[in-house]
Amino acid sequence: MKTNTLISLNKIAKVYRGQNVETYALKDISLNINQGDYICISGPSGCGKSTLLSLLGLLDSPTAGDYFIKEVDTKTLDMDQQAELRNLHIGFIFQSFNLIDELSVFDNVALPLTYREPAMSPSEIELAVKQALDEVEMGHRSQHKPNQLSGGQQQRIAIARALAGKPSILLVDEPTGNLDSKNGDAVMDLLDELNKKGTTICMVTHDLRYAGRAKTQLKLLDGEIVSYSEARQAPSSDNTEHALESAEVM
Repeated sequence: MKTNTLISLNKIAKVYRGQNVETYALKDISLNINQGDYICISGPSGCGKSTLLSLLGLLDSPTAGDYFIKEVDTKTLDMDQQAELRNLHIGFIFQSFNLIDELSVFDNVALPLTYREPAMSPSEIELAVKQALDEVEMGHRSQHKPNQLSGGQQQRIAIARALAGKPSILLVDEPTGNLDSKNGDAVMDLLDELNKKGTTICMVTHDLRYAGRAKTQLKLLDGEIVSYSEARQAPSSDNTEHALESAEVM
């Protein structure tokens, strides 16, 4: 495995079994994600995008195949060990923000850090939260509650929460799905800047305008990778659809 490989999937399958029925959500998925990558996973509804992201985030387990993260074989880990690995190395950004209304912005961002092993000191948590909020330009809102913020601001807080633990990779699921176009553009601009600074991103989106911003385009159909291409240059919003359509079949 290359030293800059964060995640390696080899012949991953996910099968859901019912009475006399087997449904393949994913089939024979092999993929490496390297430090600094910006990958977009796209495809029609039901193609396996969310299932793949859940497996990458250790929220679910494959039926077959091998998944290594930071050279650790996840099959050898129990649920507690997987949770610890997830907390250390994976940051999540969801469509629905998943902020806790009763907590301040600061406490929302700090919450995952309180579960770290080894435990972080209060001063370490405070510094990490401040840095993350500053990075998304929301430090001035640290004592507000989520319901006092716009949708775009709430998504920035969700991004700060994901960044605070300095994860190896951000897994991003439809980050603009609940935003208007202006706020969606602003959130995507922020993700672009984070990647330019070295943050590794793997994103699921159905929006062709935003999918084309990624350096690598991965398309799924019926649980299989049907195309994979690396952008020659970061496409603008005007040629995003063209960039997606030019992906080469593996």
